[in-house]
Amino acid sequence: AYAFGGAAMAMDTVQKYVDIPIDHYVSINMKGLKELVDAIGGIEVNNDFTFSQDGYDFPIGKITLNGNQALSYSRMRYEDPNGDYGRQGRQRKIVEGIAEKVLSLNGVSNYQSILNALESNMKTDMSFDEMKKIALDYREAFGTIKQDQLQGEGFMQDNISYQKVSDQELDRVKKELKDQLNLENK
Repeated sequence: AYAFGGAAMAMDTVQKYVDIPIDHYVSINMKGLKELVDAIGGIEVNNDFTFSQDGYDFPIGKITLNGNQALSYSRMRYEDPNGDYGRQGRQRKIVEGIAEKVLSLNGVSNYQSILNALESNMKTDMSFDEMKKIALDYREAFGTIKQDQLQGEGFMQDNISYQKVSDQELDRVKKELKDQLNLENK
């Protein structure tokens, strides 16, 4: 949906598909991700298995990544036994590492570098004040993020990669989301 209609179509499609309201979006391009990781002085992630990508070695266990390493870490999928799902998991770890680092910084001294990294590399439908309020209101929740994803069978159509998700899998994820968000299950 994002490829065809940007964030608005992606939000609308996901809302309808999983029957969950989505109020806002934030997207950041790869250049912004690299610059943001560098602006906060790198991040730590827990790596599940040893692999190499783009000339970088990523051993198993807790590792510290700079911006270029974070990009390489997030892009690898062919050596991963979980393929694209594994890549998505590493991308989530990077986002969590960034959030953890930013929220743990008291009196951020490098705020200008962070703002510069985001300025031309991020898109959102929120104001800066709205983003700040969400970050502060949910600061404690970042330590207890629960992750899930729709599992499906991949296929290609018109040279575009898609996932076919079973009705049972879709129902499972809908129920989980509604339970976590305290929304009424239909």
